[in-house]
Amino acid sequence: MKRLTPFWRAVVEAGFIIFLFYSNLLMGEFERSNSEHGKGLLFALGDIFTVSNFIIAVISALIGYVVVEYLRKRL
Repeated sequence: MKRLTPFWRAVVEAGFIIFLFYSNLLMGEFERSNSEHGKGLLFALGDIFTVSNFIIAVISALIGYVVVEYLRKRL
């Protein structure tokens, strides 16, 4: 089986971190908005997909990737 190049491995790992970030935001926002305001999933989705959240997700993903690569090489 062909291994991923370092670039594609970084893209996959960062994408997974971004997915986890947004799924965590969605769970929290849906829980908060649904119980307080009676609003649904579409409201929660619209509330979490903002430019600032995307920037935070990308920075977190890059930091997470660097930490995982460091630990992978160290252990």
